[in-house]
Amino acid sequence: MNKDQVAGRVEEAKGKLKEAAGKVTGSDKLKAEGLVDQASGKVQKTYGDAKEKAKDVLESDPDRI
Repeated sequence: MNKDQVAGRVEEAKGKLKEAAGKVTGSDKLKAEGLVDQASGKVQKTYGDAKEKAKDVLESDPDRI
């Protein structure tokens, strides 16, 4: 697991908390921020997943380049 995967998951979790807090308090702004954070986290996590997969492929078959 690389830092982008971890940071993405943390950002997603933060977004879910913000969204929930926005629902509880009735704050549309906080809910929207939560959704944005979740989307940002998913993008970063996906990027990290792709980096990890590329690293694994290169390590398993270095002549593939």
